[in-house]
Amino acid sequence: MKLASIDNGSPDGQLVVISKDTSQMCRVHGSAGTMAACLADWQSVLPVLQDISNTLNNGTCEQAEPVAGACFLAPLPRTYQWLDGSLFMNHGHLMQKAFNLDPTEDADKYPLIYQGAGDAFTGCNDTIALYNPAHGVDFEGEFGVLTTDVPVGATPDEAMQAIKLVVQLNDISYRGLAPREMKTGFGFVQAKGETAFAPFAVTPDELGDSWADGRIHLTLNITRNGEWFGSPSGSEMHFGFHELIAHAATTRPIKAGTVFGSGTVSNANPEAGQACIAELRAKELIRHGKPQTPFLSEGETVHMVCRDKQGQPLFGEINQTVKGG
Repeated sequence: MKLASIDNGSPDGQLVVISKDTSQMCRVHGSAGTMAACLADWQSVLPVLQDISNTLNNGTCEQAEPVAGACFLAPLPRTYQWLDGSLFMNHGHLMQKAFNLDPTEDADKYPLIYQGAGDAFTGCNDTIALYNPAHGVDFEGEFGVLTTDVPVGATPDEAMQAIKLVVQLNDISYRGLAPREMKTGFGFVQAKGETAFAPFAVTPDELGDSWADGRIHLTLNITRNGEWFGSPSGSEMHFGFHELIAHAATTRPIKAGTVFGSGTVSNANPEAGQACIAELRAKELIRHGKPQTPFLSEGETVHMVCRDKQGQPLFGEINQTVKGG
């Protein structure tokens, strides 16, 4: 099943169910008319959503509307909690090597995670804000999951059951501002911009065997200004999403609507390319002694898509242009 939120003038948008071929959609009315409300009461709402999905897919939905022309927000436009991990060890290893950083203690045992801003997610076609070229604006291709309630002390198996939707996202970073904030030990604030999401959130069963061990075993294809930038696979996550969620729930409950991110998708095979400019610059620093690829500038475009085994965009597509903030 595919869900999305369309712009209806409200901060949370209008929840819609999307047909499997993504050509038709149907609005969800009543108390479950937003993604946040849907996740908060998932078990009760699920049969309603499934019924709508079935009628859309068999062509009997009387309230069906065309998807073409719809203005999509992020699937969950705003939430109480956005927790972003760094689950691809290859990315961390490259950064450590390039900048002569000490290895993060126990990084292979405990997932790295920080709490970002979940109050203003953006849609798939919204612009990337460039406030100052010196900020070093970068994209980061990631996967993510949306959960229902997770009790404190949940096991990874219990956390897996709370994963209800899978998403694709572009986590905007301002690399020029990150070093100072990282030195404080308090995490990112200024160094992170508005996170953009592909339009469709999908239930894990939509991925078939491409969803396994809390990981998305598909590639994330990225172009910059129409030129190939990378096609890394989500399969190389060192920790699965269920393990990340259980880690976060060690000392506190996780409330419905929390979004968890994978961190930059990164593969050991250099032929896979990369999902962010910073990783490419780290590779250049290792090879050539200095980075050569600039960060984003006004007018540049970024495109991200994850295709299923039939070649169809699983989450829709992210198409963004850089514009002065």
